[in-house]
Amino acid sequence: MFSSRNFVAAAVVVGLVGTGAALRSGSSPAFAGPGASTLTDGTIPDVAERVVDSVVNISSTSMSASPASFDPFFADPDSPQFGMPSQRQQMSKGSGVVVNASGRILTNAHVVKGATEITVTLHDGTDLKARVIGTDPKADLAVIQLEGKVPTLKPLPFGDSSALRLGDVVLAVGDPFGVGKSVTMGIVSAKGRGGMGIEEYEDFIQTDAAINPGNSGGALVNLKGELVGINTAIASPNGGYAGIGFAIPTTMARPIMDMLVKDGKVSRGFLGVNIATVTPELAQQQGLPASRGALIAGVQDGSPAERAGIQDGDVVTAINGTEVRTGEVLHKMIATFKPGTTVELEVARKAAGRTLVKAKLGEAPADTTTMNPMKRQLRRR
Repeated sequence: MFSSRNFVAAAVVVGLVGTGAALRSGSSPAFAGPGASTLTDGTIPDVAERVVDSVVNISSTSMSASPASFDPFFADPDSPQFGMPSQRQQMSKGSGVVVNASGRILTNAHVVKGATEITVTLHDGTDLKARVIGTDPKADLAVIQLEGKVPTLKPLPFGDSSALRLGDVVLAVGDPFGVGKSVTMGIVSAKGRGGMGIEEYEDFIQTDAAINPGNSGGALVNLKGELVGINTAIASPNGGYAGIGFAIPTTMARPIMDMLVKDGKVSRGFLGVNIATVTPELAQQQGLPASRGALIAGVQDGSPAERAGIQDGDVVTAINGTEVRTGEVLHKMIATFKPGTTVELEVARKAAGRTLVKAKLGEAPADTTTMNPMKRQLRRR
């Protein structure tokens, strides 16, 4: 088991950004460096105006138990309901991306978590009810479907998030703080961010485009007007925008969306090990057989790993010929395979050198997160 840690420092909050309460109350030329995305229309305003109608606002209602002490009726010893928790209605707001013309919408799982009612507001102000097709809490993705008479919608085309380069200009579209549809601009600050403890499966695009509560489930688009990410979370000292936002890349989001639409759930490969990241320092201290890789720190009884002969203290350095340098990488890579797939692991073992081990993967249990090697504390908003 691995202890939880705060992200960066105690003062920094890493949190989801989909439940912000609603408030009451001359064009710039685009530029492109070598290999960067090329505009089809020539200006950032052209792209912003073309994509904004493909992003919707999502309001969800859920019921939660309130402590009995907050309700005098339940706190009265003479009441037959004494000590029973009361129910109170909670409202949350987020965003979503239209992915087909008939009303299918991709968003974050936390935007619709536990929802008893979902209302989607389209670009023209039309409100429609929606139902959940499927959710994947481990990657924080959900697919919902509009109900009733759905007008013809403009889906946002998918782009290839793997083609993004550091410094590429991106736009974030959503409904921050419930003020209404907004577009912000930034760059790709980093790619492949993982181990943040926000979700179990992470491969985030980091951007400095302004993302705030209410933006969750909204679109991150490139300068071709293509969807490259689903905005999900921020790192901040005070819960507001601080220039560090995270989006789920389409290379992860699209296959998950397809599985949710087809099966209503996501099936992932399962090895059945606890893992940690090997560093040169750790390898020297513990006498490990490799200075980089994923350390096997526990093997579950009856698991695919045990059947394959994987042992405590083994260091996995590659899977199907692809280098594994961290526990997080192994965790993500195993999850990309379908259950029943046989994978070849390169394993460094004390006194035995490097060997190849074949393991037939099982299906990851839906209710466990114990395989995440770097789960940190998370404060939801």
